[in-house]
Amino acid sequence: MKSFLTRLTSGVVLVLLIGWTCWRGSLPLGFFVTVIGGIGLDEFYKVFGMKITEGIGRAGFFGAVLWMAAVLVTTETGMEAELKWLAILAAFMLLMAVYVFSFPKYDTGQVVTAFFGIVYIPVMLSFIYLTRMLVVGFSLVWLIFFCSWGCDTFAYCTGMLLGRHKLAPVLSPKKSIEGAVGGVVGAAVLGAVYAAFTQAPVFIYALICAIGAAASQVGDLAASAVKRQHGIKDYGTLIPGHGGVLDRFDSVIVTAPMIYMLAVVLIGYQQHR
Repeated sequence: MKSFLTRLTSGVVLVLLIGWTCWRGSLPLGFFVTVIGGIGLDEFYKVFGMKITEGIGRAGFFGAVLWMAAVLVTTETGMEAELKWLAILAAFMLLMAVYVFSFPKYDTGQVVTAFFGIVYIPVMLSFIYLTRMLVVGFSLVWLIFFCSWGCDTFAYCTGMLLGRHKLAPVLSPKKSIEGAVGGVVGAAVLGAVYAAFTQAPVFIYALICAIGAAASQVGDLAASAVKRQHGIKDYGTLIPGHGGVLDRFDSVIVTAPMIYMLAVVLIGYQQHR
């Protein structure tokens, strides 16, 4: 009972924090995404024996900061978006410089892991902020969480009731194909209901949520694969009852850029500036 209350309390606090920052948008949301991106990157690096306070891990952390700074500056001021790509190139060059000038302290696998961590966590999480900054971003940003966390809930319930066929028997034996389908359908229904309530295009929102939900399950399984391969249960302990940032945002990481891309491609929304 105590563990359930701990998990419920921390979950409510997290939802309120996300709700407030997404509602405010702009710099409050940008700061929140930057913080969780940095924490998530630290959790990821620790799995591979690296720290953001030293060596190649520190270079990766500075690279992540460069990316988020470029994202915030270009979006808030209307500067050319190319600055973001210059930032990611600068992050890569920084990692290469550490690799070269400290040779042979680090191997190529650590350099690849450090750069992958930047793209996998801070870059992909930044699309929460970028989605919010679209013209109708206040309406769209919530789809990210409908797709990821809504899909989790519907997939769990459907799997418990109807699950017969294993989705990924080696990686996650408890997940079923029926549960996966239920998660996608449930997320699509959530998107349609939300669209009807906000007078948005119902079919488009349902389609976005369905595709986003499918992507969220890939994100969830990918994070699980890393944990299983390295023999860990959770990425961290920051969120009581839930684990670390990556344990709670594993599906959001993939869903956020997916929702952004679908919104731009299917609806043609553009950024404010």
